[in-house]
Amino acid sequence: MILLRPLWLLALPALALLALAIWRRGPDAGGWQAVLPPHMRAGLAALGQLGVGAGWMRFLPLAGGAALAVGLAGPAIQRSDAPVFAQSDAVVIAIDMSPSVARGPALQDAQAAAAGLLTQLAGRPVGLILYAGEAYAVAAPTDDSATLETQISVLGAETMPDEGSRPAAAMAMAGQLLQGLKRADLVLISDGGGVDQAAQAEAARLRDAEIRISALTVSGDPPSDPQALRTVAGGPIARFDDLDPVVRALSSTGLERDPAMRSLQYRDLGPWLALLALLSLLPQFRRQA
Repeated sequence: MILLRPLWLLALPALALLALAIWRRGPDAGGWQAVLPPHMRAGLAALGQLGVGAGWMRFLPLAGGAALAVGLAGPAIQRSDAPVFAQSDAVVIAIDMSPSVARGPALQDAQAAAAGLLTQLAGRPVGLILYAGEAYAVAAPTDDSATLETQISVLGAETMPDEGSRPAAAMAMAGQLLQGLKRADLVLISDGGGVDQAAQAEAARLRDAEIRISALTVSGDPPSDPQALRTVAGGPIARFDDLDPVVRALSSTGLERDPAMRSLQYRDLGPWLALLALLSLLPQFRRQA
């Protein structure tokens, strides 16, 4: 659940202060409470000479105002039938296929992370790069995720003929694939090996081109080195089995800042909550003698 218009919640503290002031003033007695002491008001009320409104009735308009403020804040839930908009920005996934990853259990982690990303990036073209001592473009950014899923599923220890690990080569190739896009992302799936000055220089060039680098670490022996990845990644870094930080960064687009687009993505519950204001005001319209 999110709030579409959260600034309306600022009205709640003001209503709370107003409720406190009304409570301290005491029950309404048609204005006599301002000139009569409490014991005289109580005596006149007991004799039926002075009407005193119910204490809780004084707070009904404030309760209605609070319901309106919460409704106007726009609590909303994401629509399961929300349309998916095609976007011109792209993501490139670069998988480390060096021996430390490809010849151990880390390869399955990398495959699971890449496949998980594909299922979460509907609407964004996705490309694929494999790298070890050199980098190879498997697919340019495409909307056909099924093709990439097939290619990822058949990766094995003998897929890459090169030894070593050069993420700098993968970054340089990603820069070529993403050149000219207004918004682009590179996701490194790696154990952090091979991050050197060349990789840091390539990362700086990608940042200058407004290409954001995120990373997913894999298990392995030796263990992954997230500190090395932080020297090149300007975006989030997460484990292969916890994609949420990276997915949130990749799925955030300019469409969410457009009110019309947000209304298509979320179901606004505000009007229903605002109806509670009517329920709190109905007792004010009751017939009185």
